[in-house]
Amino acid sequence: MYLATTGRRSDAPPRPVGVGRRVPGTVVALGAVSLVTDVSSEMVTAVLPLYLVLGLGLSPLQFGFFDGLFNGATALVRLLGGRLADRGGGRHRTVAGAGYLLSALSRLGLLLAGGAAGGIAAAMAADRLGKGVRTAPRDAMITLSAPPEALGRAFGVHRAMDTTGALLGPLVAFVVLWATADAYDAVFVVSFATGLLGVVVLGLFVPADPGAPTALVRPTRVPRPTPAPEAVRPPEAVRPPAPAGTASGAPADPALRRVLADPAFRRVVVAAALLGAATIGDSFLYLLLQRGLDLPAALFPLLPLGSAACYLLLAVPAGRLADRSGRRIPFLLGHGALLAAYLTLLAPAGPAVAVLVLVLLGVFYAATDGVLMALAAPALPVRGRASGLAVLQTGQALARLVGAAGFGAAWTWWGPRPALAAAALALAAALTAAWRILPGRKDR
Repeated sequence: MYLATTGRRSDAPPRPVGVGRRVPGTVVALGAVSLVTDVSSEMVTAVLPLYLVLGLGLSPLQFGFFDGLFNGATALVRLLGGRLADRGGGRHRTVAGAGYLLSALSRLGLLLAGGAAGGIAAAMAADRLGKGVRTAPRDAMITLSAPPEALGRAFGVHRAMDTTGALLGPLVAFVVLWATADAYDAVFVVSFATGLLGVVVLGLFVPADPGAPTALVRPTRVPRPTPAPEAVRPPEAVRPPAPAGTASGAPADPALRRVLADPAFRRVVVAAALLGAATIGDSFLYLLLQRGLDLPAALFPLLPLGSAACYLLLAVPAGRLADRSGRRIPFLLGHGALLAAYLTLLAPAGPAVAVLVLVLLGVFYAATDGVLMALAAPALPVRGRASGLAVLQTGQALARLVGAAGFGAAWTWWGPRPALAAAALALAAALTAAWRILPGRKDR
């Protein structure tokens, strides 16, 4: 089985005329859902580090464990979300919708918590759990809606729309704080209403079974005498019978186990986890910039705008480049940009340093976020794709838990600059290892 690291395999089916020139409607609809949801979530994300560290007085160590703990909870729930989405046809949208709704309701939790640490922790946990449940089914719907040779572009379009929401969210938070004299409760109310709108868009415009039209165009070729019936995907007629003792909807499990046993896919998971463990988290980078530039608290929510704008501009070109030249190199180069951001932060603070760090952070996300999904997804069977992506995302998220907690501890014990230098060394080592681990074009 080939892992799709090149734009097109020699044994891939011929591409129909027009494929790759337009983005499937399901991808656009999912992008609209992510846009609206990210406006909601980034409103809170933009003010939360400031609220917790400067408002409630948490230390960097406490914030690192706080943030890392809930990222870890998200990682574990991704497995559940992927498994539920794969158990039966048409559940991807239902499971994703439940995750979007849970995240929207978490804004009410923040509103009701006031300054109570327990209430804030519960609300943050609900938000991260919702994100964990929805991510794998959503990404699986994208891979099932687009042909494999255009997955990079499909993810690029989706991530560009997603990032548009990330760009608008901090702006909305800034306007709300300015209009209400720094009333964080108003931010939470507007965020809740916007999150509910995203759930409505999902229910109205995303089809229940996006995999039906595109089940044939998978990079993993199933040896069959006549592949034509797969293109139509009749309901249960073409499915192999479930083994004895297997629950209904579980025919995907043997295929998924075969993929997880594949050395090339395992190397992708290991490389992503190594690089994730050396990623310290955006919130710490923004806190370092805020302290270095001595920015007023009211301007802190504007810092993510620079990286979001760069991500928005580069997401689609990065996806197209990955489709044409292979997805391994852009993914590694994106982490190289993150390493450059760490090294730049070690320079004396100034406006030029801040701009360069934000641009490099945007390059990092454009070259890695959707590209990693496009790199791994074609190796997964259609009926086990959400579960497989959940495994990959879980490994990466758990590794980032370790990275966030470790950097918070290093900052508390050594200070920000030694901690950042140690993070740069760790990322350089992880990047070197990932270069050797990730499968190349000829890996099977």
